[in-house]
Formats: sequence, C-alpha cells, structure tokens
Amino acid sequence: MKKPVSPEEASAKIDQRIEDLGDWRGAMLAKMRKLIHQADPEIVEEWKWMGTPIFSHAGIVCTGESYKSVVKLTFAKGALLDDPAKLFNSSLEGNIRRAIDIKEGEKVNEPALKALIRAAVALNVESKSKPKLKAKAKAAAAPKSKTQPKARPAKKRAR
Repeated sequence: MKKPVSPEEASAKIDQRIEDLGDWRGAMLAKMRKLIHQADPEIVEEWKWMGTPIFSHAGIVCTGESYKSVVKLTFAKGALLDDPAKLFNSSLEGNIRRAIDIKEGEKVNEPALKALIRAAVALNVESKSKPKLKAKAKAAAAPKSKTQPKARPAKKRAR
C-alpha cells in the first residue's frame, strides 16, 4: 500500500501539474484552485489515484482534473447539491457525482462556483456528524425483544 502524500507534498505536486500543463489548462486549473481556496480557506489539498488533485474538507469536495480539451471539476456528492446556476454539465447520469467541464476560453460563474464549494463543504461536515448520531439514536430507541420470533412452517412441495 502506498504511503499517503502530505498536504505540503500534495500542494507541490499540484503546482508541478499546473506548470507541466503549460497551456490554458494549467492556467484554468490554477484559477479554479484559487477560487476553491477563496470559497473555503480550510480546504486541504491531496494527491491521489495516480496523480489526481483532490480538494477536501471533512471529505472530498471535488477533484481537479485536466484532459485534452477540458479542465474538469468533479464533485464527489454533486448530485446532492443544489445548482441553481446550472454549473454542472457533465457526469449528470450518475447517482452521486456531478462535474463541471470547462473548455478553453469559457468563463466560469465565480460566485456560483464558490457557493457550490461552500455547499459541498457544508454537506461533508453535516454528513460526518449525522450518520453516527442517527445510528446511535436508532439503536437506543429500538425496543429490545425478549421473545424469539416464531418460526415459519415449512412449505409442502407439490408432487
């Protein structure tokens, strides 16, 4: 198993990826990274899955990938987020993820993107605390049965 990359090392690897791209994709990834940090200064940068920049706060908020014709921000729980500005334009068929594909020359609605980042962080923070509390509350509220359930009689086979 690979040793996890420290946040400092992850940031350095993202810097290197931006520099290596050396074209509009590098500039766009750098711009998206800056907006993500402006939206939530507590975002932690990670480097996973054979070289994917990850932006996390209480779980993955989004990834920042670069392809030949797009820079893609994939939100781990995007399907659960309100998107009134209709930024999501990719991976729309999935049950959980949603993505924003940004092509060369496209402008991004920066206030809407920051709002989406903040909503994703809030969802992560809420999700971290809710499941454990719900499970504990459910277990505490469940009545403890003192009797065994009755066994069903076996069905007769037709001959």
